Amino acid sequence: MTAPRPTTADATSAARVHAPHRLVSTVLGLGVPALVLVATALVARSWYPDLPDPVASHFGTHGPDEFTSAASFVVQGLAFGAAFAVGGWAIAVRLGRASTVRRMGTGLAAGGATLTSAATLGALWAQRGLDDAAQVVVGSSITLLPIVVGAVVGALAAALTPGDAAMPATTAVPADAPHLALGHQERATWVRQVTSRPLLVAIVAMTAIALVTTSAAPTAAPAVAPFLLALALVVAHVRFTVTVDRRGLRVRSVLGLPRATVPADEVLHAEVVQVAPLRQFGGWGYRVGAGGTAGIVLRKGEALRVERTGGRSFVVTVDDAATGAALLNTLAGRERSATGS
Repeated sequence: MTAPRPTTADATSAARVHAPHRLVSTVLGLGVPALVLVATALVARSWYPDLPDPVASHFGTHGPDEFTSAASFVVQGLAFGAAFAVGGWAIAVRLGRASTVRRMGTGLAAGGATLTSAATLGALWAQRGLDDAAQVVVGSSITLLPIVVGAVVGALAAALTPGDAAMPATTAVPADAPHLALGHQERATWVRQVTSRPLLVAIVAMTAIALVTTSAAPTAAPAVAPFLLALALVVAHVRFTVTVDRRGLRVRSVLGLPRATVPADEVLHAEVVQVAPLRQFGGWGYRVGAGGTAGIVLRKGEALRVERTGGRSFVVTVDDAATGAALLNTLAGRERSATGS
């Protein structure tokens, strides 16, 4: 991804702009997961006398297929939960100049730690009182419930993470940034829709897996529930509408969520860049890239990148990004003139 041009005083190096609300992010990203993980360890330990030895540690479509000691199983679950917490917290406090990134970080930290804790306790709960762990029945406590609980806690943590204060730009859009010729009273709106082919392929593959699994083993329906939830998440990211008008940049999923907005008065400048999803963002969808750049990344190639106040940046892969960037710069400049900035 090409680096933005340092053309104005507002374009302070992102490396020198610290993420705000670090205390709240730490409480939600480390404090909440720590409480969840400690509680999980204490509850699991109290169940040890009621558990078979060894316990089932992995479940396939036909039931448990791996076994270990209860203590090892719990330690493994806590380690995964701690990894989610530390990783999400690091994203929030190191890269979270934008509220979107902070919320992704705290949601990942609290939700991931809760999901692994609920999965650990759910698996142990299903085995309490059994003489042989191979007798355990795979139900919602092992498959669906941990995902739901983790998603709820993650969403709450994200919702409790403070948003961004209004930060109108105080300098003009750079003269060398691309602009679109518009009359003084002329209005314009640019709209494009973009669909992710990689995610369409993922939808087909996940649907096929779910159908094959349930047809081969009808009793494995509970194990397919996570696939269906993941499928819904992928569907929400497969197609977006990108709009540039006098309000700024708006990106909206075909399902309404996720969505993103960059107000016109916070635009420093917009430009066209080339994006490599795996190398720069680790995949497709609503992502956080290097340096804390938030992005809706649906494919490789041309993208519209917006540098905004507060050391924040946003990227969306879309056709005709040059026109969108030029119009956004023009309308952002007009907004400055209207407000006297």
